[in-house]
Amino acid sequence: MAAKKQLVINTKWCKGCGVCAAFCPRGVLALKGEKIQAVQPESCIRCGLCELRCPDYAIYLVEEEDA
Repeated sequence: MAAKKQLVINTKWCKGCGVCAAFCPRGVLALKGEKIQAVQPESCIRCGLCELRCPDYAIYLVEEEDA
C-alpha cells in the first residue's frame, strides 16, 4: 500500500513571509499571528508547492507509515 503524506509546519523556523500561502493552489495556508498555519487542512492535496517555495524549510511533507 502506498504511503500517505502529512503536512508538517515547523513554526520555530517560520519567519512569516507568506510565500507558501501565496503558492498554495487550495488556500490551505494562511498567516496567523505572524506564523503560517493550515487553516483548511482538509483541502490539502499534498502537491508540495509550499515545501518547494518555503525559503526557511519550515513546511514540508512527510510520508506516514501504515500500522
